[in-house]
Amino acid sequence: MLKRLFLALCLCLLLAPAARADTYTQTRYPIVLVHGLLGFDAIGPVNYWYGIPSALSAGGAKVFVSQESAANSSEVRGEQLLAELRQLKAAYGYTKFNLIGHSHGGFTVRYVAAVAPELVASVTTVGTPHQGSKVADGIKRDAANTGTTQFIASIVDALASFISWVSGAPSLPQDSLAALESLDTPGAQAFNAKYGAGAPTSSCGQGPATANGVRYYSVGGTSLWTNIFDLSDPALALTATYFGSEPNDGLVSKCSSHWGVVLRDDYPWNHLDEVNQAFGLRGLFAPDPVAFFRSQANRLKSAGL
Repeated sequence: MLKRLFLALCLCLLLAPAARADTYTQTRYPIVLVHGLLGFDAIGPVNYWYGIPSALSAGGAKVFVSQESAANSSEVRGEQLLAELRQLKAAYGYTKFNLIGHSHGGFTVRYVAAVAPELVASVTTVGTPHQGSKVADGIKRDAANTGTTQFIASIVDALASFISWVSGAPSLPQDSLAALESLDTPGAQAFNAKYGAGAPTSSCGQGPATANGVRYYSVGGTSLWTNIFDLSDPALALTATYFGSEPNDGLVSKCSSHWGVVLRDDYPWNHLDEVNQAFGLRGLFAPDPVAFFRSQANRLKSAGL
């Protein structure tokens, strides 16, 4: 009798970890996170997606953090991402990917979904200026008016090169003017004319849930001063002046963030809070961005993606 009880106890102990395993974010296809302008995968212990990859992995998801040019056109960055996905497919046999892009990364993932939809299960854009950013418009205009376009471009190119170098990708090409022209209103409109799958069907509205076999989702924030200890808040409050009274996250307006199914466009986050930057600093009562990404992964899981 004691022997049977002992064996039963051992069996319970062996099975308990499996029963408690977190599968909340265990999507069918891998999740690929794609950074925005002047972004990176990681610089030492600093991850662009602070705490997000580990939280998704802990829930059972297979996660890859991509790295594209810190500053370049949507098409150039898109081709870089496409090459990464094809390498992952060749190495591991993955057939499709769930792409999540922040800011300019949203254009990057949309490009891949447009030119290679067979590789893409879903696209989720976070704080992406799909209709163009008034900040990009204003910077372009102000630089032209003061004759400082090339001077500013040379500084940003140097910064982008440094970011790529310290994050382990020194060979990636940088072109800040191409990035600016991708993110301003005319550039975004031209991009949308070529790669419009998932576009909203009305002004500030939603787009189709599915286009060319790819699911489309978007999310955005509308706050600026979110934490007194976050040194990026003053800079985003300054760039927000380009929007006047229009709700925005410091770089992207509320309506411009819309693409596909709009999950929410008014989170109390600024542009960097959206990906949990500044070591997770955010408003005292603001929702946790990490929890959002976990819930989005679960949504993809429930959709069979």
